[in-house]
Amino acid sequence: MRPLATSSDPAPTGTQPTARTVLLTCVAMLAFASNSLLCRLALHDARIDAASFGSLRLVAGALMLAIVARAGAHRPPPRADWLAATMLFAYVACFSFAYLTVSAATGALILFGAVQLTMFAAGLRAGERFAAAGWLGMGAAVAGLLYLVSPGVSAPTAGGVVLMSAAGIAWGVYSLRGRGLADPLASTAANFLRAAPMALILSVVLAGRFHLTTRGALLAVASGALTSGIGYVIWYAALKHLTAMRAAAVQLSVPPIAACGAVLFLAEQPTWRLAIASVAILGGIALVLAGRARGGGTKASKQVPDVRR
Repeated sequence: MRPLATSSDPAPTGTQPTARTVLLTCVAMLAFASNSLLCRLALHDARIDAASFGSLRLVAGALMLAIVARAGAHRPPPRADWLAATMLFAYVACFSFAYLTVSAATGALILFGAVQLTMFAAGLRAGERFAAAGWLGMGAAVAGLLYLVSPGVSAPTAGGVVLMSAAGIAWGVYSLRGRGLADPLASTAANFLRAAPMALILSVVLAGRFHLTTRGALLAVASGALTSGIGYVIWYAALKHLTAMRAAAVQLSVPPIAACGAVLFLAEQPTWRLAIASVAILGGIALVLAGRARGGGTKASKQVPDVRR
């Protein structure tokens, strides 16, 4: 990976997000939380198998984005990014299978904890640095995540933790590759189009597990077309003005949103483990966002890692 400095790179470290960026970020976080709820709801009571959910999600997202992109301004197609498409597929597949065994709230917390660590690592590599309070906040967030997945009566299954962690890493890489895109809509549409056949192949391989109801299919389509396809375009638009560390931190607002939705719509029972872990993680975020990040000099503030090779 090599440094890349362009006019479309994210805002330099230390700048404050605009009202538009804050609004886009909030809408994207609501979409991400809705993905957890829709997936868990679809897989509940075997309304659809995990592979079919992932396939329908990506196909619906690709179709929706193709329609929206076609209606917009005609621009040259973006460069093919097969790594981004592969990361999108890996995220969707691991995400779907993980929700067979973990609750919506717990899954969201594990997912975005892994996202946080992935994007923090990229930010550190690019020269972004925290003040002391920021490092304390990061430590609290990591400790909360470790407590959540540690052995115990209410701990999630090991398989679910591994799958959701893998989904988080894949999503973190996918998000990083979206920073600085000139045309988020076209790039997201292209990524969905390339990832969809991968998901369909997985469905064929796991055809013995196939089962599908109308309700399950509709939930998968809603997840793909709305909260994924359109939600990701909104997120990419916000990412252009967020540092890697700030982008990682704000995504940890998703678990409490998902937890509230799970209690309201899925009748999930909150646990003390989840509550304590949420306080630690969200308190850590508050410290991260309260402390102004420090750039590693002029070079670091102007360059971000190029993860496109």
